[in-house]
Amino acid sequence: MVHENRGLNPHTEDVARRFALANFMAFAPDVLTPVGGYPGDDFQGGELFRELDPEKRLQDIEAAARWLKNRADCSGRIGITGFCYGGGVSNELAVRMGDDLAAAVPFYGGAPDLDNVRNIRAAVMVQHGELDTRLVNAWPDYERALRQAGVTYEGHIYPGSVHGFFNDATPERYNHATATLAWERTVGWFNQHVRG
Repeated sequence: MVHENRGLNPHTEDVARRFALANFMAFAPDVLTPVGGYPGDDFQGGELFRELDPEKRLQDIEAAARWLKNRADCSGRIGITGFCYGGGVSNELAVRMGDDLAAAVPFYGGAPDLDNVRNIRAAVMVQHGELDTRLVNAWPDYERALRQAGVTYEGHIYPGSVHGFFNDATPERYNHATATLAWERTVGWFNQHVRG
């Protein structure tokens, strides 16, 4: 599970805990580890995040995913989800990991390079808030690429919801009804494609 662009904050830790309570092995790496980890404050975390090389961040998360996949107590079938930055990473790792990733559920994350969508083997569920217009407007092109590549996918655009609708630590963005439905769909997707 991949955090937003602030590091492994308490909200992200709580979502990882929710996955564990849903009987998944949950792992949430902190890309801020090379600079001392999440500093306890989202603003400072965002500042540290911007100092890190974007490709190195991706490589670190991919390494964490492959470590998890190869653990003796893991079934070898893994899924990825994330929010904002983590949603984009979920899409990108679906491209990079090919058959090594069973499922991806990006929440309001940017699409990967559409020319690379043909490399996706994971089942992908995309989740956006209707009012997050930049990502919603980009979704039809990503959906077309997924369809053309023969990827198993679903896309959900939630009415009246903004970027960050799942984050209950930010009351100005949080949408309880949307977040509840998105969570149910996420757990169902992983039950189907990771446990399946």
